[in-house]
Amino acid sequence: MLTMTLIAWIPQLHPPRCAPQSHQCTGPNKSQFAVLALALGFLSVGAGGIRPCSIPFGVDQFDATTEEGRKGINSFFNWYYTTFTVVLIIALTLVVYIQDSVSWVWGFGIPTMLMLCSIVLFFVGTRLYVYVKPEGSVFSGIAQVIVAAYKKRKVKLPECEDVDGVYYDPPLKGRVVKKLTLTNQLRFFNKAALIREGELKPDASNSNPWRLCSIQQVEETKSLFKIVPIWASGIICFTAITQQGTFTVSQAQKMDRHLGPKFQIPAGSLSVISMITIGIWLPIYDRIFVPRLRKLTRLEGGITLLQRMGIGIVFSILSMIAAGLVEPMRRASAVKHGGPDGIAPLTVFWLAPQLILMGFAEAFNIIGQIEFYNKEFPENMSSVANSLLSCTMAGASYLSAATVNVVHKTTGGHGHPDWLTKDINAGKVENFYYVIAGLGVLNMVYFVWVARWYQYKTKIWIDDDDEKGGFDVELNVVKI
Repeated sequence: MLTMTLIAWIPQLHPPRCAPQSHQCTGPNKSQFAVLALALGFLSVGAGGIRPCSIPFGVDQFDATTEEGRKGINSFFNWYYTTFTVVLIIALTLVVYIQDSVSWVWGFGIPTMLMLCSIVLFFVGTRLYVYVKPEGSVFSGIAQVIVAAYKKRKVKLPECEDVDGVYYDPPLKGRVVKKLTLTNQLRFFNKAALIREGELKPDASNSNPWRLCSIQQVEETKSLFKIVPIWASGIICFTAITQQGTFTVSQAQKMDRHLGPKFQIPAGSLSVISMITIGIWLPIYDRIFVPRLRKLTRLEGGITLLQRMGIGIVFSILSMIAAGLVEPMRRASAVKHGGPDGIAPLTVFWLAPQLILMGFAEAFNIIGQIEFYNKEFPENMSSVANSLLSCTMAGASYLSAATVNVVHKTTGGHGHPDWLTKDINAGKVENFYYVIAGLGVLNMVYFVWVARWYQYKTKIWIDDDDEKGGFDVELNVVKI
């Protein structure tokens, strides 16, 4: 953030302003672009350290084995996501307004100062935190399972279901509370826990972790391999979501953004409509829809997490279709009233439907992903679980960039600009939206296919006699 602030502050670190009434602007030179890349690299490293670890570190402050601790964890999740949403709204309105109307230096400087305050506050509390000692990388355990299973690839698995004395199942160590049982899904990995002659010491401990792994390690490895196909489906869904921060802003800049005679809505603040949609919808969903669905399905959450994610994918497709329908009308109005560089007299709130639909997509799919990863991963893999959403965002950014590049190179020609030319009034952005919608449809088919065969760890059902009571049931096949 400090580097970003310096870029906006020091004239030598950014290109000169565009001349008034001129369409020719000087771009950044190699040195300026390098400094910008450095700043974004720092932000990526910082986000990579904070995002996956902030939630698990917060949960570590509570004792999950006590009722008070479990209540504290639930309260922490509520406060975390509430403050996260509030901060996003402030960032998309107040900070964007300062950048757009006051100064880019102050627009970056204020978050930089807040970041400095957060660092100070973090270190002030160091004596109060509960520290959980690291127990080694989960990825080393996953690697051991893969290697051990490969070494025993020719060994046949026993048909008996009794694991005592057949599979290596030592007592749990560290803070892991729930012991995982051996499942028949992805049975190849079960070979890693199969005890062969000479693999146990006289005290029943493991003699070589690269030849023999515990059932716990095997099931942790399975959980990662089971979730990866589901995770991959979120990339295309998030690709649609990222468009509201790019081409939706370009659309807004060519529309009437006035709210009253004097105030003009910053184009970058328009995505706050999605955040408001989420803020309004989630309490309604939690308090009204879930209890009614719970009575019909007998599921504690009303619907399964995979169903929730699938509904989000559908909303992302509908959002892209809505965006594609609005864009030709906006472009025709802009060209009619101001020529190729004109601004449409249409109010910017014509973009609200696509943003509202995208808010529903986030409320169902993205929040569903977060809950899915946290519930389906073993508790000692919580950092991995919380990093997957960031990996989804990264994958979506790469896919979006690749798609944009393909569109630039394959469309246009013969004197016509490509769909995504710099002047949005001369392009065909709606075709790009339809491409994303088409990818979403293919993604939905893929998601249904992989979700049909996914096996949940546990699923909480509501007792017919007492809706407040519940019990865990192991699932063999889950239909979405």
